[in-house]
Amino acid sequence: MASTVTSKTARGADRRPGYGQLLRTRGAWTFLAPGFAARQPFAMLTISIVLLVQHTTGSYGAAGAAAAVTGVSMALFAPYSGRLADRHGQRAVLVPGVLVHVLSGLTLTGLALADAPLWALFAAAVPTGASVPQIGPMVRARWGVRLKDSPLLPTAAAFESVTDELTFVVGPLLATALCTALHPSAGLITEAALTLLGGLLFAAQRRTQPPVGADAAEDGGGHARVEHVPALRVPGVRVLAVAFLGIGSVFGGMQVALAAFTESIGEPGLNGVLYGTFAAGNMLSGVVCGAVAWKTAPQRRLLFGYVALALTASGLWAAQSVPLLAGLGLLVGMCIAPALVTGYTLVESLVPAGARTEAFTWLTGAVALGQAAAVTVAGQLEDELWAGAGFLVPMGGTVLALATLLTLRSRLAVEPRGRTVARGVGHREPATVD
Repeated sequence: MASTVTSKTARGADRRPGYGQLLRTRGAWTFLAPGFAARQPFAMLTISIVLLVQHTTGSYGAAGAAAAVTGVSMALFAPYSGRLADRHGQRAVLVPGVLVHVLSGLTLTGLALADAPLWALFAAAVPTGASVPQIGPMVRARWGVRLKDSPLLPTAAAFESVTDELTFVVGPLLATALCTALHPSAGLITEAALTLLGGLLFAAQRRTQPPVGADAAEDGGGHARVEHVPALRVPGVRVLAVAFLGIGSVFGGMQVALAAFTESIGEPGLNGVLYGTFAAGNMLSGVVCGAVAWKTAPQRRLLFGYVALALTASGLWAAQSVPLLAGLGLLVGMCIAPALVTGYTLVESLVPAGARTEAFTWLTGAVALGQAAAVTVAGQLEDELWAGAGFLVPMGGTVLALATLLTLRSRLAVEPRGRTVARGVGHREPATVD
């Protein structure tokens, strides 16, 4: 009888894995706590640059361009950082990256305060973005090692999305408060300090990092090992990268447009509140995504979620009041989390384990690249048109990404056992995700 009850309990846990079960994973807290501290600065970086450079130059276009250079640099270098972490270990990449990021970020701050020309700000923004610590992808890779083919993987993806969005609730609020209440440079200085402290603490957690240079072995079935190849050769990763570019356009467009809108109504302090409301919607829906035992295939969930995202983002430009903008921003945020969670979950099924950190950094880099393009375009729109014109950017970015997803959705299908993907890349048996 006892064994029957135990069997039923185990089956129930498999059907509906929850956050409590996830957080009881052995060794999880050793990287979760420092990982949360280390990823917090990422949410502060763009808005801190925008507020500082706009203060020193008086132009949202210049501020958006400086932030965009940082984002583009991060997007270009992040995948190589992930590839190096897969091959040489996370600590070997993270420690020098943290030091470079802190020094270059403080240099950018000093140049802005000294009224340096825009090209000098761009020159400092390049290493600042290139050295952004890729904590989120590194944490996700550690979950992959701990959970392997466990049904808890989708729950872990949802949990990481919630954690990311919690940082995007706290980060912009903290950066805005520091820049408006203390000094326009306080956001970037605090970002550098948190990066140094959190990054080094995370790097010290060596026991939970993925094995160095690990070629992903299959799940005990005697299948051949998988040679390490660039993650971008997996077709599904390229499609997901486009989807994440659209998500980045929402983040970047809203950061600039909200800052301009709240300044135009004489309430700049509401910027962090409105952006925090948007991020809170993302966080809450991420919690739900991880708690639900989904029956729908992840590819279909991604499409449905992205349709909702494009529709809600398309209404932002018409919102002319704070309550309406807050409510609509909440809905937009609630539509982002399903796309993020499902995209990261698909990586676990599409990409061999030895290339997953790199794959995660491609997606993170795509968000940064979309955000960089968005802050540039939104900044120009705010300077040339009306306050809030930057909200047109999230609409354009999500609609274009949705069209790409609909056209190339077949590339997100998980290959069956024994097949190969992307020019001979071996593939493991898909993990259960629904």
